[in-house]
Formats: sequence, structure tokens, C-alpha cells
Amino acid sequence: MAEPNTSRSRLSLKLWKRIFPYIKSIRKYMIVVLVGMVVSALSESVYPMFTSYAVNRFVTPGTTAGIGLFALAFLLVIVIGAAAVIVYSRNSIIVEMQTAKMLKRDCFRHLQELSLSYYNANSVGYLLSRVMSDTDRISSVISWGIIHLLWNLCYIIGAFVSMMLLNVKLALLLLCIVPVVAVITWVFQSRLIVVGRRIREANSRIVGAYNEGITGAKTSKTLVIEEKNCEQFRAITSDMYRQMVRRSVLSGILIPLVLLCGSVAVSEVLYAGGRGVMRGAIDYGTLAAFITYAVAIIDPVAEIARVINDIITAQVCLERVTAVIDEEPLIRDTPAVEAKYGTVFDPKPENWEPIRGHITFDHVWFKYPDGGDYVLEDFCLDVPAGTTVAIVGETGAGKSTLVNLVCRFFEPTAGSIRIDGTDYRQRSQSWLHANLGYVLQDAHLFSGSIADNIRYGKLDATPAQIEAAAKLVSADRVAAGMPGGYDAQVGEGGDRLSTGEKQLVSFARAMIADPPIFVLDEATSSIDTHTELMIQNAISRVLHGRTSFIIAHRLSTVRMADVILVVDDGKIVEQGTHDELMASGGRYRALYEAMEIREQESPHR
Repeated sequence: MAEPNTSRSRLSLKLWKRIFPYIKSIRKYMIVVLVGMVVSALSESVYPMFTSYAVNRFVTPGTTAGIGLFALAFLLVIVIGAAAVIVYSRNSIIVEMQTAKMLKRDCFRHLQELSLSYYNANSVGYLLSRVMSDTDRISSVISWGIIHLLWNLCYIIGAFVSMMLLNVKLALLLLCIVPVVAVITWVFQSRLIVVGRRIREANSRIVGAYNEGITGAKTSKTLVIEEKNCEQFRAITSDMYRQMVRRSVLSGILIPLVLLCGSVAVSEVLYAGGRGVMRGAIDYGTLAAFITYAVAIIDPVAEIARVINDIITAQVCLERVTAVIDEEPLIRDTPAVEAKYGTVFDPKPENWEPIRGHITFDHVWFKYPDGGDYVLEDFCLDVPAGTTVAIVGETGAGKSTLVNLVCRFFEPTAGSIRIDGTDYRQRSQSWLHANLGYVLQDAHLFSGSIADNIRYGKLDATPAQIEAAAKLVSADRVAAGMPGGYDAQVGEGGDRLSTGEKQLVSFARAMIADPPIFVLDEATSSIDTHTELMIQNAISRVLHGRTSFIIAHRLSTVRMADVILVVDDGKIVEQGTHDELMASGGRYRALYEAMEIREQESPHR
């Protein structure tokens, strides 16, 4: 997926409209926030009015008559303002948490729907940064940034009205400084936007580097490349350090300039107001109120410019998050199919037809979505139910292409693949995948117990069914060797188990579903010879009566196949039975003899 444009420096209302559905779902909290914010801002904007009244009514005359009622009114305004701050702050926190939760939920949910090709093109660090950091940034701007923007606007409006009521000329004089502060802040914040984006990009690279460093720790140690990893990480963090220093310098210049403007505003008020007092045109209370406004009004102006630029900066995060949510799955069921068979999250298994496993490739053409040449050209193959198909070829020859098409991880560019006589695009993906057992070369286990991982193959499986599936492929030995047995935790990604043990658990997970179609992707390549013999015996029993596709590097697996496909450079160059292909003396015979030599040379693998 292409990285969204991060050079945009203007607000895009069209993009921010994407947030409206989220705000609508929490509108009661937003309404409370807005009401509380308005009350808080207006109450604070009238404080100087009380100062003016107190000076004119009590200080200048030198009397305290009526001060009790005045104090009570002032206290009431303070209490109302404080209560409003508590109310809108509490609800702002709720808005922030709810928005972040909904954005993360939608991103995660959509990621479950995306095709495997998307994950091949986007790194884990890229996705983590968008789902975690970017969503947090967006929710923070919505809950606090926009609220601060509106609060400051309300305060400025309230202060402006109050000042105009007190003295029009002095109010207009003070307000002359507002555009200056706004321009200075906007100029600096525009530069801070650019730096902020670079910091976000550097942060994404750091997250990616952390992910690779942690997941690849064992490889790094075996290759002794720790120092190289550290050098690369230092380069990334140094770039982020430079950008953060630059941001600090810009902020360090901006803040004194804003304070200088505030000092100029106070000087203007003292000069003009003092002269007015001397002439008797302005009373002491008005002068005192304007001095307070001169000090207080500068920060809201600067804050508005800062918040607007924060919103523009967060817009980049919104672009990246919406890019993930808007990503279209490469494989989609038609509306008619979804209406009958359901979706991934709302399946209708009661409408799913049973699968026998008769698979037909009918003049299939295929090339990968990123272009290039066709890797399958007018390919035809009929696989009756219960047939075992072995796919052989050199490493990188493209053996997985055929399996990916069978599993509908990709779809034919032209032609069709029929299951039991029906184009599988007329059925749902869930229908196919629920009837599919898949064991990968690199088995992935989820955090949880051994039993939990086996149960993923059949969510309603009983303990007895779990143990039976484990015994079938000797995975019971794994449970027996762990403290806690089937309740033993496998760790993140199964890191508490050896590669072979993870493979055995993944076998049991696939077996427990009793699928009519089975796919083994070099699944015994990481298992020792003794364990492999036990699994091969189990496979012979389990695959009986099932349609199976096996990507194999082992002679025993190849010989047992009903049909053998030889793949070279992404294309099927030979197909037939073992005897037929050996008799032809072609590519398969050379591969087979090479496999014989490898197995003879490493009998104790």
C-alpha cells in the first residue's frame, strides 16, 4: 500500500468528516463536553469584570458595603466554572478513550478481512504504528485539541464582549495585538508541522526496528550481527533526535515571542489606560480589568494557532489510519454470496453445502496482482475427491502458487476453479476455509495453552477431542513433556516450544477440524526423522478419503501421491504419477534422484 501524502499543510474537512460517525456514536459525551467547555470559558472571561466592579465599588470609595453579596456572586461564578471544568474534563477523557477504542477496533477488524497479499506488502511495524500510535494521536486531538480550540474561541469572544462593554477604544487597541500573535504562532507552528511529521515517520521506523529486533533476536545472535543492528537503530534514533531538537528550538523561539507580545499588550494598556485615568476618561476598575485581559488574552490566541496546527499534523495520522480501513481486500465475496452464506464475522453455516473435495482447474490463467508474466497459462487439472496431489520443484520455483489458488488466497486471473462442480467464487471464503486444513512450514502458535491452540481448529472441541487429535500426530508427547500438560502455556508465537513441537501442535490443530481438503506446505521439513515417521504414518491414515495438496521435499510423501506436479519458474512443466514421470526421464526424475542423495547423506537429521 502506498504511503499517504504527508506534505499537506491545510485542513481537509472532507477527511475529518470520516470521524463524524465515531463522534455521533458518543454524541452524548460530546454534548456534555461542549456545554461544560462553553460555561467554563465564559465564566473565566468575566472574572476581570468582577475585578473592575470591586475596584470601582469597594477599593476607590474605601467602603465594604455590599461586599458580602459581591463575594457570594463571585464565588458562585468560580464554583460554576470549576464544576464545568470537572464535567468537561471527565467526559473528554471518555471521548478520547472511546474514540481510540473504536478506531483500533475498526482497524483490527478490517485487518482480519484483508487478503494475505496485503501482509506481504506491509511490515508489522508499519501496521503497529498506525493501529496504536496514529489512532491515539487522532483520539487525543478530537478529545482535547478541538475542545481547547473551542474553549479558547469562546474565551476570546467572551473577553471581547466584556472589554467592549467596559471601554470600546481600549478594547480595540488591545485587540490590535491579536493578529500579530496569531501570525507569529501560525508561522512557527507551520514549521513545527513539518518537523512533527518527520518525527512521526522516524517513530514508525523505530517501531518497525524494535519489532524486527525482538522477533529476530535468535537470528541476530546466531549471525552475530548485534552491532550492525545497533548501528542501524542508532541511525534511526539519531534522525529522530535531530528532529526533536529542531522542534524544541522552534518552540523555544516561539514562546519568548508570544510572551513579548503579551508584554507589549500590557504596556499598551498601561500607557493608554493610565493616560485615560489621568484625564478622568477611564476609571481605575476598567484599567485593572484591561490589565488582566492584556495578560490573559495572548495565551488563547497562541493556543488557537497551536491547536489548528496540531489538527493539521494529526491529519497525517488520520490519512494513514483511513488508508488502512479503506484498503480493499484482494479477495471479496459478492453481495449475493454474502447474503446467502454470510460474512467472515457473521457467517451462516446452516446454508453451507457439504464439501466432498472434487477440485477442477478449468483453463486457469493466473498472474500476481502486482503485474508481471502469467505464472499459470491455460492450466487444466481434475482432482477427484480423495486424491493426493504432490507439488515438487526447486526452492523458489513457485510451488505455493497452486496451493494459494486452491485455498482462494488468490483467485484466477482468467478461467475458474470448481469445487464439487461449482465455481468457488459462488461460495463464501468462510465456507471454503472452514473445510480446509492447512499446515505451514513455519508453524505459528497463538499465546495461550497447548489445548487452546489445538482448539483453534475447532472452537467447540471437547478435551477428549483435543487429546485424540494430539495423539493422532504424536502431539501428546509435547503436552506430556510440559509442566501442566495440555494447559501449559506455549508463549508468544509458541516460543516456549521447539520448532518441531510447534509443528506437531499445528498438525493437531488442523486434524481436529476433520477437513475434507488438506494442504501440507513442506510441513515435515522442521521435524526430526523419528517424529516424521510417526507423522507420515498418521498422514497416510488421515489423508485417506480427503483431497490433499502436499508441497513436499520428501521421497515418502512424493511416492504416495496420486498426481505429481513439477513446478519450475512459477509454471507447471510436468505432471503425472511417480512411475510415469520417472519413465519419462525429465525434470521430475532429476529432482527425485537429487532428493534420494540428500536423504542418504543426512539419515539422522
